[in-house]
Amino acid sequence: MPEKTYYHHDVEAQITEHTVEDAPVISKVVTSGDHNEIIHIGNTLVNKDELMAAFGGTMWNGPHLPPSRKLANPSVLGLCSFALTTFVLGLVNVQARGLKIPSIMIGLALFYGGAVQLIVGMWEIVVENTFGCTTFASYGAFYLSYAAIQMDSFGIVSAYGDDEGQLFTALGFWALGWFIFTSLMTVCTIRATWPLFTMFASIAVTLLLIVVGYLCPSEMCIRVSGGTAIFGACVGWYLAMGGLCSPETTYFKIHPFYMPGARKDLAHE
Repeated sequence: MPEKTYYHHDVEAQITEHTVEDAPVISKVVTSGDHNEIIHIGNTLVNKDELMAAFGGTMWNGPHLPPSRKLANPSVLGLCSFALTTFVLGLVNVQARGLKIPSIMIGLALFYGGAVQLIVGMWEIVVENTFGCTTFASYGAFYLSYAAIQMDSFGIVSAYGDDEGQLFTALGFWALGWFIFTSLMTVCTIRATWPLFTMFASIAVTLLLIVVGYLCPSEMCIRVSGGTAIFGACVGWYLAMGGLCSPETTYFKIHPFYMPGARKDLAHE
């Protein structure tokens, strides 16, 4: 099936022509409405929001064509599980109300932040979202590995015995790997939206503070990392609400807040 690109009114669209004898040929794509929110594809009218959604509610890091399968948006569940687990982790790290024992995180990290995100990552493959698959599956593994560190049955902490310096160095290296990965993912959002970029940037800062906190070591850095984690979790919830709030269900409207240079009017291959 050959593809042709048409240009009209500064709007680029990719229209696939089927090689069937009597198949209709679309000659132009135009826009209308107060904010050019309606796209005319030949004689068909489509709302622009139905063709692309470039903010975190869908966990796409740029404008995109809709997936070829009619499925629910798994990103919302992934964002909720990430946000809630990260929020509690932030409270633990900041030592809210004097809490210093992180055992409460094991259940959350295993099931909600771990297993659920891992499953969401696989669903993102089905809806053809490479970025969502990579991030959700990876952070699901992050929380599963965090739970393993906290569980005595894995023997990770006990393997270092009384050598706290070796343990802190190992934890610092573990956090450093995740900081590098998160920084790479943050680079992939700098032309998306402010909420999506801010969430990844805040998590990167959180992990960097954890690295410094373990390698220096510095309890204050660990506590500050809890504050940035809480902030990142709140942004994650905002992104999740972007995929849930609709005019049919609520009076609230979640704005995408596009980054400078974001390609709001182009479909992403």
